[in-house]
Amino acid sequence: QLHLTQSGGGLVQAGGSLRLSCQSSTFTLDRYAVGWFREAPGKRREGVSVISRSDTSTYYADSVKGRFTISRDIAKNTVYLQLRSLKLDDTGVYYCAVDSNPPSFYYGLTEDGFENWGPGTQVTVSS
Repeated sequence: QLHLTQSGGGLVQAGGSLRLSCQSSTFTLDRYAVGWFREAPGKRREGVSVISRSDTSTYYADSVKGRFTISRDIAKNTVYLQLRSLKLDDTGVYYCAVDSNPPSFYYGLTEDGFENWGPGTQVTVSS
């Protein structure tokens, strides 16, 4: 079974940056579309960003466009989410997951089709 590990969360001041990592030691991630999701306190988990299986497409929630960047390092079998210009509202637990049967286009960043969820990593943005 595909097992994902995550790292890179932490406490950062508003305006700061973090880089989250999502890695697998058991499966080759470039065979999958990979998504990042977050769950803020008291809110439902929401989609943040997705990178397509072929890396030809990236998708972002409107709330993070221009501030977050998703990327993949095939040699390291890792997908990254670079977080910049962080805001208080970015606080939450961030999860990565894979889609083994991705659509040709993600019309919305929902959890549909995503599985093998990582354990989550906490991102806390302070004022």
